Amino acid sequence: MAAMTRLRRFVLLPCMLGAAGLFCMGTAVAQLAASDLQQLGASPTSRLTPMGAERAGNAAGTIPAWDGGITRIPDGITHVTGGHYADPFAADKPLFSITAANAESYKDALTPGQLALLKAYPTWRMNVYPARRTAAYPQKHYEQTRACAARAALAADGNGVSGCSGGIPFPQPKNGLEAIWNHLLRYWGDAFEMHFVHIAPTRAGEYTATSFEYQAQFHYGNLTMANEDIIANRRANYLQIVTAPPRLAGEVLLVHENVDQNKNPRSAWIYNPGQRRVRLAPTVAYDNPIVGGDGQRTVDDQFMFNGAPDRYDWKLIGRKEIYIPYNSYRLSSPQLKYSDIAKAGHLNPEHLRYELHRVWHVEATLKPGTSHIYAKRVFYIDEDSWMIVALDKYDARGQLWRVAEQHSFNLYDMGLFFPTVEVHHDLQNGRYIAMGLRNQERVFFMPLKLTASDFTPQAIRGIGVR
Repeated sequence: MAAMTRLRRFVLLPCMLGAAGLFCMGTAVAQLAASDLQQLGASPTSRLTPMGAERAGNAAGTIPAWDGGITRIPDGITHVTGGHYADPFAADKPLFSITAANAESYKDALTPGQLALLKAYPTWRMNVYPARRTAAYPQKHYEQTRACAARAALAADGNGVSGCSGGIPFPQPKNGLEAIWNHLLRYWGDAFEMHFVHIAPTRAGEYTATSFEYQAQFHYGNLTMANEDIIANRRANYLQIVTAPPRLAGEVLLVHENVDQNKNPRSAWIYNPGQRRVRLAPTVAYDNPIVGGDGQRTVDDQFMFNGAPDRYDWKLIGRKEIYIPYNSYRLSSPQLKYSDIAKAGHLNPEHLRYELHRVWHVEATLKPGTSHIYAKRVFYIDEDSWMIVALDKYDARGQLWRVAEQHSFNLYDMGLFFPTVEVHHDLQNGRYIAMGLRNQERVFFMPLKLTASDFTPQAIRGIGVR
C-alpha cells in the first residue's frame, strides 16, 4: 500500500500504452499520487500551485515564483464591471526585443512558429517584458481541482473525462491527452456575455470587421449554479450572434458542448436570417470553416483548440521555458482603434507584450484513417492557467503551415485568467486572422444570470434579425 501512495494508480480495462500516451477501450482511473495531492497548493510553501504548476521560479531568476496571482483590483485602478481593463503594468519597459537579426540568440526559448514569423516578416518583433505570473482563479475552483485530481479518469479512447464535475482533472499530467483536457476544462467563469470583433486582413492589410455578441453558460465547474440546475455531462452552452457586417448580421449559432463526448457528442444549431429557420449544424466541428473567418482558421482552432480530441494521437513532450504573449492589457486598450492594431502581415508589435514563462509542450499527430487539414499540431500550454498560448500547425507534407498565439490577461475584478486577442497566421498565403478584438466595443465582459432555457433551438428563433 505504501507504494500505491507514491505512484499514480491505474485501474485498466483493455488498453495500450505507447509513446503517444494511454489509449483505452474502457475507462482508466488516473488518480493523482497522494504525495502530489498533498503538495497541490495546500500552503504558500507547497511545491505546486493549486493548478499543478511549479510554485518556484526558475534558477536564472527570469521567471518569478507564483505568489497567488492577481486576486483583486490593483491599487490605483478604478474598474467598472463589464468595461475595459486598465493595465496595472503600464509603467513596465521592454527588457529587450527579439527580431530576425538576433533570433538565433534566443532560439531555445522560441517556438518554430515564432522563428518562422520573424523570418517571414522583417517588420515583426517580440518586445519582451519582465515576467509576471498573474494567473489566478477563485478559491472554489482550486477546491474543485483538488477534489477532481483525486478521482479523475480519461473516458474511452480519451474522448472525455469522468469522475469530476469541476476543476482541472490532471494537474500533473502523464500524457498529452490529460494535458489537453486540462485546457478544455479550465475555469472560464459561470455565465457571461462578450462583445468582440474578428478581422482577417488581406496581404495589403485591408479588412472588413465581423462583429459578434457571445453568451456562454458553463455547467462543468460552475461555482454559483444550484446543483439541480446543472445538466449532467454538459460542459457549456454557447450562443454566438453575428451583428455586422450587414450581409452576415442576424446569423445565430448555438452549441451544446459536453465533457464525455462518447456519451454525448457536441450538438449545434444555426439560425439563418435569410431562411428564417433553425437547423442542425453537424459541420460545427473539426476542420470545417467558420463564419467571418475568410478560410483562415477551422472550427476547432477557436481558443487554440476546442471540441473532441479523438482524431489525434497525443504526446506529452514535457515542460520548457519560452517567450509567450502574457498580461496583454495594452493590446485590448480602448485607447487603441482596430486600425492601430491591424497591419499588413501581422499585428502592430508596438502593442504586444511577451514574457518568459514555463509551458507544457504537447504534440498531436493525426491518427491513420482519420482526416483533418492539420497533420500535426504542436501546443504550448501555460502551466499557471492551462491555457494554450502558442500553437504550430503542420500540413500533410510535414511543412509548418499556420502559427497561432493566444494573448491573455487577468480579469482582476473576478480573479479570472482569460483570453483576449487570438491570432492565427498563415505562412503560405501571408495572411492572418485576429479574433477577440474589443477595443472599440462598449461592453467587453459582463457576468450574467443565464439559464439552460436561454440555450435551446426554440430560444434562438427569436434572436436573429436581418
